[in-house]
Amino acid sequence: METRIAAVTVLVEGSESVEELNHILHAYAPYILGRLGIPYREKGLSVICLVLDAPADVINALSGKLGRLPGVSAKAVMPRGGKD
Repeated sequence: METRIAAVTVLVEGSESVEELNHILHAYAPYILGRLGIPYREKGLSVICLVLDAPADVINALSGKLGRLPGVSAKAVMPRGGKD
């Protein structure tokens, strides 16, 4: 199956969904090339940046699952051309 490179930005407000978020990320670990987490304690916000190499449907499924968690927003960005 053809894979694509994608960047997924995740914004986490509070800590209500952190355990479930980490569980989801663990399930998608084979597709994650890198992960950077930045806690912004003064704002009660954490920013997580993920770099993936995965089929487009996997990227969209991960972004959707994360975005449905309470207090979590997620957005995936992929190159426009379809092929990396």
